[in-house]
Amino acid sequence: MSHLIDIQIDDSAIAPPTPEIDQERKVAIFDLLEDNRFELPAERGAPEGPLKLLLAIREKRLVFDLKDAADDPAAEFHLSLGPFRQVVKDYFQICESYFDAAKNLPPSQIETIDMARRGIHNEGARVLQERLEGKAVIDKDTARRLFTLICVLHFGG
Repeated sequence: MSHLIDIQIDDSAIAPPTPEIDQERKVAIFDLLEDNRFELPAERGAPEGPLKLLLAIREKRLVFDLKDAADDPAAEFHLSLGPFRQVVKDYFQICESYFDAAKNLPPSQIETIDMARRGIHNEGARVLQERLEGKAVIDKDTARRLFTLICVLHFGG
């Protein structure tokens, strides 16, 4: 099973992230490197892996730039940001509510907001898996963590 061994984020075109967003990014990358599944279709002649990923936004498109362990090109694909816009916007709004709630509300209300946040996060992961169909195979946990990184890129800080 192929997997990612290095993940870089090209954030040169976005504002610096807030401390909360930066922490989310660091956790997502750490978790991804610990456990992920990222396979390129063998019928396209792609290397089996492991793979290195550079995630970027270029010309208003989400770019997955993949290299093999020797830094040779493995694949590159560009996805429209359109299908992600609403779910990313919803995710950021619920995250803001969650961070505010964590400071002021009782645990039961925080848990309710967190459940909604996880639901939106799962929806973003599902959209990502659909958009990658035929290009790469990823599992649900990998999709969730990559969606977090897409959110960071999509809205900057």
